[in-house]
Amino acid sequence: MVDDDLELERDIGEATIVYEEPDEETVQKTVPNEHIAYFQDHWIIKTGEDEEGRDIVRRVPAQRVHYVERTVDEFAEEVETLVDQVQSFASDLRTKIPVGGGGGSDGGERPEPHRIDVESGEPNESGDRPE
Repeated sequence: MVDDDLELERDIGEATIVYEEPDEETVQKTVPNEHIAYFQDHWIIKTGEDEEGRDIVRRVPAQRVHYVERTVDEFAEEVETLVDQVQSFASDLRTKIPVGGGGGSDGGERPEPHRIDVESGEPNESGDRPE
């Protein structure tokens, strides 16, 4: 069973984060990859558990972080995970903010573009250039 636990730890990998504390002291922490995440412009680090088994986390603003270094089994797999996260975020944004296509969010028709006769500078009734 101990060998299985060691194998699991190797598969998870580790992350080292280097950041500035408010007193400008530089801190370096190494944690399992599953104990660190980036969310809403903050790095979130699990630092322990309380007496009741609840996770204790520290949120570090992104602007205070010098770097985060992770060990991963395959770089391509890590990049794929990041791409999936970005696509998920973009999908969430599209549901919150309608973008392009389909004639607008109110179901009405798109207005015709305003056309100007470039020779006279005046619009004509059909929007076409005079012949």
